[in-house]
Amino acid sequence: MAKPEARPYHSPSRRRQADATRQQIVAAARTLLATHGYEGTTIDAIARAAGVAAPTVYAAFGSKRGIVAELIHQARFGPAYDATVTAALATEDPRQRLAFAAKIARTVYEGERVELELLRGVGMVAPELAALEREGELDRREAQRGLVELLAAGGHLREGLDVESARDVLWAMTNRELFRSLVLERGWPAERYQQWLAEMLATALLCVDGEARKPAAKKRR
Repeated sequence: MAKPEARPYHSPSRRRQADATRQQIVAAARTLLATHGYEGTTIDAIARAAGVAAPTVYAAFGSKRGIVAELIHQARFGPAYDATVTAALATEDPRQRLAFAAKIARTVYEGERVELELLRGVGMVAPELAALEREGELDRREAQRGLVELLAAGGHLREGLDVESARDVLWAMTNRELFRSLVLERGWPAERYQQWLAEMLATALLCVDGEARKPAAKKRR
């Protein structure tokens, strides 16, 4: 008789413990980075500060760069981000959806700002930071797919604007460089940036008259 195949066991308590360990590692790494810089912070030092073994750190994040990626991820996608996404999913109004997209952009860029400044200040090399940002940009464009497809399905996209082009427009207009230029360099209040971006997104993406376009009538034979 064949031996039954073992099923993976998922324990909520083990998951919570693993999450807590990850948080210990990330917190310890942030403190050490601020004190000793990027090059001066080692995996062994992070493990000692977090009260875990070095292999545990490697198993959780793979490398020091992996820990930094998690630091930035948590800064971008914290409670404020979750609350905004939840609110965005609760509305069917196309303008409101784009207003929430503008708010999400502001929330993400405000959240990551402190961490990125810390990492630049502690000597993390620019190419590595740039690589992390490029990875984040790919994820951001993919995350916006659902919003654009909802607008398209509801007939709300501007005449002649297909889904892929609309995704490009949304992705480009919510780019962090625009936030940096207006808020950090020109001194715009973040609220003004958010309101302006919401208006620009609506103008660029939605039907001019604000009404959903009706499907074209079928021709009679």
